[in-house]
Amino acid sequence: MTDFFDIHPRLLELSRQAEQLCVPAFARIAEVEEYNGQKVLAAFRSAGISEAHLKGTTGYGYDDRGREGLDAVYAAIFGAEDALVRHTFVSGTHALATALFGILRPGELMVSVTGAPYDTLEETIGIRGGGTGSLMEWGVRYRQIDLLPDGTPNHKAIAQAAREAKVIYIQRSRGYSLRPSLTVEAIGQIAQAAKAENPDVIVMVDNCYGELVEKREPTQAGADLMAGSLIKNPGGGIAPTGGYIAGRKKLVEQCAYRLTCPGMGKEVGCTLDTLRGMYQGIFLAPAVVAAAVKTAVFAAAFYHLLGFAVNPAHDAPRTDIIQSVLTGSPETLCAFCRGIQKGAPVDSFVTPMPWDMPGYDSQVIMAAGAFTMGASIELSADAPLREPYAVWLQGGLTYPTGKAGVVLSAQEMVDEGLLKLGE
Repeated sequence: MTDFFDIHPRLLELSRQAEQLCVPAFARIAEVEEYNGQKVLAAFRSAGISEAHLKGTTGYGYDDRGREGLDAVYAAIFGAEDALVRHTFVSGTHALATALFGILRPGELMVSVTGAPYDTLEETIGIRGGGTGSLMEWGVRYRQIDLLPDGTPNHKAIAQAAREAKVIYIQRSRGYSLRPSLTVEAIGQIAQAAKAENPDVIVMVDNCYGELVEKREPTQAGADLMAGSLIKNPGGGIAPTGGYIAGRKKLVEQCAYRLTCPGMGKEVGCTLDTLRGMYQGIFLAPAVVAAAVKTAVFAAAFYHLLGFAVNPAHDAPRTDIIQSVLTGSPETLCAFCRGIQKGAPVDSFVTPMPWDMPGYDSQVIMAAGAFTMGASIELSADAPLREPYAVWLQGGLTYPTGKAGVVLSAQEMVDEGLLKLGE
């Protein structure tokens, strides 16, 4: 690393120690990567993908083979009956909102069973902001069940709520909180508890940041529907935009009616020149996700050796690509992000600053020097400027560059006099 970057000797030594701590975790990640890589290849084979599928359409997009093939590939990978994969989803929140508006009707009850949803979904639901055409404005009722003090789901309360609910909503990743992310097994247990009381309840999962981190997906463990973004895990750092919804065929059809219009659904929507990137992205995704998880595990070990609190620990089970580090102060938090930016392939010279980002209730600082704007499968770090001044790190298209970015984040703290190291 010293051939290319000016790194304090103590940081280099700690990075070597951190990698040694990570050896068992890296072996587990490699096993999942191999399994998921073969699963993706099998999905391409079963869908009979050819060069013709990589060509886009214009206009209405009738009989778009590439669009239909991509849906089939995603459905096979996720063990789902059907999928809706489109470049016209502008974000993961858009895919989630489309799904919720597609399956909920006025008077029905949505219950979030993992506490408060991610910040950007609050206005979609209607628990923040007003007059925006939210679910609550359209008459959908909302209830929230917090996790237990140890961060696990409250199965008893979930079972009771399921009797009345139309949708049980699960956020797999932690968002801007320090609670544990939910494993696929834990999601399956929630679905089991809910459906034991109401077999008709729809279990929906915000799967952002979790795709291909484990060998199974929520739709293979009892979830009826899930959604996510293509500029996170499943886009493999190649897809320039888009999102997906996957699950039971009838529910996916309802979501398609919401995305386009009733009566047309999945049958329309041209793909322009987007298909090749989306196909190639999901094909590369197992390897790219593995690199991102390795980067997160390394960051956990490295910052633990530096004396910072981290969540999860380097040897903890992983179900998403996110790593949080408690920096202790706004100054240290911002220095961390500036260091991550310096480890980016694009805009490494830019200085991240906190700003009033749309959809958030406090100023947010984001480091993201990415080939695709906002792509959090690429190395990035972000945080709201509020206590406990934790920063959330995610991504890394390759492990060597992800590791370098993590070390540079600590070097920035040293350069700014915020982190003291012995010689």
